[in-house]
Parts: sequence; structure tokens; C-alpha cells
Amino acid sequence: MKQTRRGLLKSAAGFAALAATVGLPQFAFAEGETIKVGILHSLSGTMAISETTLKDVMLMLIEQQNAKGGLLGKQLEAVVVDPASDWPLFAEKARGLISSDKCAAVFGCWTSVSRKSVLPVFEELNGLLFYPVQYEGEESSKNVFYTGAAPNQQAIPAVDYLANEGVQRWVLAGTDYVYPRTTNKILETYIKDVLKVAPEDIMINYTPFGHSDWQSIVADIKKFGSEGKKTAVVSTINGDANVPFYKELGQQGLAATDIPVVAFSVGEEELAGIDKGPLVGHLAAWNYFMSIDNPTNADFIKSWKTFIKDEKRVTNDPMEAHYIGFNMWIEAVKKAGTTDTDPVADAIIGVSVPNLSGGFSTMMPNHHITKPVLIGEIQESGQFEIVWQTPGLVVGDEWSDYLPDSKDLISDWRKPLSCGNFNVATGKCGGAGATSGG
Repeated sequence: MKQTRRGLLKSAAGFAALAATVGLPQFAFAEGETIKVGILHSLSGTMAISETTLKDVMLMLIEQQNAKGGLLGKQLEAVVVDPASDWPLFAEKARGLISSDKCAAVFGCWTSVSRKSVLPVFEELNGLLFYPVQYEGEESSKNVFYTGAAPNQQAIPAVDYLANEGVQRWVLAGTDYVYPRTTNKILETYIKDVLKVAPEDIMINYTPFGHSDWQSIVADIKKFGSEGKKTAVVSTINGDANVPFYKELGQQGLAATDIPVVAFSVGEEELAGIDKGPLVGHLAAWNYFMSIDNPTNADFIKSWKTFIKDEKRVTNDPMEAHYIGFNMWIEAVKKAGTTDTDPVADAIIGVSVPNLSGGFSTMMPNHHITKPVLIGEIQESGQFEIVWQTPGLVVGDEWSDYLPDSKDLISDWRKPLSCGNFNVATGKCGGAGATSGG
């Protein structure tokens, strides 16, 4: 195997000359040396409530892999950092994980703004990031593997479900940052152009992180939904703002049977420890629910509770995304015979591993994975009763078919194309979006 300069820089210094001479792959260096895996999740600040669990599940997965004998004859070593819900600090910590700690791969980020912050670092230093949370699409990077849902794997199916249930008026309510705004831009276009809904039957509202005073907004939603057409709320509200939002719906007498809410950021972790009363009957769209009944999921839940030493702890969708992404990386490293970025990135395309929903997910050439789509109804227990799901797996669509600037774009990181935004109309690589490659 030809050893690249990047591979030599990653190797132990004492073996650099030998490797350059005989072309040893990285895993043949220094007996007993570990393979470092970066964990880039907020352990403090506003996002810690969601991201700490993802750090914990990564530690569990690494421990399990080491118990199986590690990888390429070495043990895995977790390198945990805390970007503290500070978006610029994400980039600084990412640079350290790649440059100083020499991590073979990094698993991390939650919000899109944190992912956007680190993306240039991973591209500059040629690192690998596995991103486990649903996002707005409109991006494809050679150095990022998107294991959370794209809009066509969550938002679009949720709207289709509600439309089939007779919804005619739409409230698009979101937190004011990139994910809700881009997702709602796609949904607004889809609702108008595909569902043929008039503009006056769409209400859009944004609130800041941590918003707590929902009285006037819910009153507006109530009035909007009282004009003779069935109305639903499509929620991209993130974080602790959800608690007063649902509480205010209840206080103003808006039950799920009156104006249902389908949320994209409310899962088992967010429901744990809060009053579920105002939320019962409302909906969430994910690709995994803890309530899924199959042996693979049962084993995962049992392992999780044993590892975390807490029978009350729940599992959720982003945890499953890390489970899938980590196992895909393991298989790609085995296939490539090295942890070097470029061979692993090539090897991972087409890799299929079990998901927790009872099937297999595959890494596609656009660096997105195949996933089922599920709609769940919130129960008093804090779990979800699945009321609808796709008959099969859905391929993640990195560029939306419903936005003029991206409808002609595709991503394919296989050689010889190796392009993140290939324009099928012009036949050229490049176009919309900041991340293209090629």
C-alpha cells in the first residue's frame, strides 16, 4: 500500500523513516499504539442536555469494540473535548482533535451552526466527521458523513402524513437559526407547489433559543386554526423552548385533536423528566423510536442501560445515528486496511450495517444514509406509539428537489466524479452551496 505524506504525518515519529522506505500502512506502526476517536459534543452550556448523551453512547460503542478486540489489532482510544455550546469553540476543538490528537475520525456536533463552524476545518485538514442529527440539507462535503435525517427523510414525509390526514392550513414554527429557516424554506415551497396550498394558508413564525413567552404566538395559532380548515403545526422549535410552548397550547385549550403538532426535535431525551401532559397526542417525526420492538433494539437498550448504570435512561434517534455511523466507520476501516482518511472515505460508500429499526442502512455516494421514516404519537410514559412509517428505506437527498438553486444538483463522491454539487443541467461540478469539492 502506498503511504501518503498525510499518512506519514499521522504515524508515530519513530517509524516515519521506516514507513517512508517500505510503505507500511498506518496500522502496522508501533505495537500497542491506539487508534484515537474524537468525540466533539457539548458537555456544558445550552446544548449539553442533548449532547452529553451522545458522548456517553460513543464511549459505550468504543468500549464494546475494544471488547471485541479493537480495530486492526489496536484498541480504540476516545478523545473527549467540550466545545461548551460555543460555535467558534467547536472549530477550535475540532482542529485540536485532528492536528494535535491525530484522531482517525470524529463523531460530533448537534446544531447546524456547530457543523458549519467545523466544516472548513475538516476540509482543510482532511479529517472525517460523522454528524448524527437531522439537518436542513443543502450541503455535501467530502469530509462529512451525514447519518441524521435530510429533509426528505423527516420533514417532507411528516407534511405528507398530515396532508393525508386532512390538514389544509400550516403553521411553520421554528427557532431562529439555519436549520429551521432552511427546512421551512423547503417546506413552504413544497406545500405551495406540490400540495397546492394558497399562501394565506401558511403561517411562519421564528423565536430565539430559549423563548419562554408563548401566549401571543399561541393565540395567533389558535386564531389561524379557527377559520374552518384543519390546521397543524410543523415544529422546528429546538431545546427547552418546547416546554413552555406545549404548556401554553394546553392552557389555551388547544389539544392535539384540535391542532396537532409534529415536531422534528422532540424525542425521548427531551421528554424525560418533564410533565408529558400537555404533549400527549402530539406527534414527532424521526427515523428511530425507543419503542421499536425487535431483538436488535432490545439488545441496544439493554446494553445502554447497563453501561450508563441507570434503568430509567432512554435512547433516541441521534444515538441510533451514532450507532450506525460508528459501525459503518469500523467496517470501512477493515475494508481499507487503514484508518487514513482517503481510503476510508472511499471504502465506506456502499457499506451496509444494521440499524435499530429492524433493517440495514447503507452509506450512499452522497455521504448520506438510507433510513426508514417514522411518525410517533407522544404517550404519557414519554415513549412514542408509532402511527405511520414508510414501507421501506428512504435515501437521504442532500440537495432539495424543491428549491430552484439546488433542484439540478446531485452529490457523488465516487471517483471519477468526486463532486458534492454536480449540476446535471450544465454537466459541471460547482454551483449552489458553499460545499462542493471536485
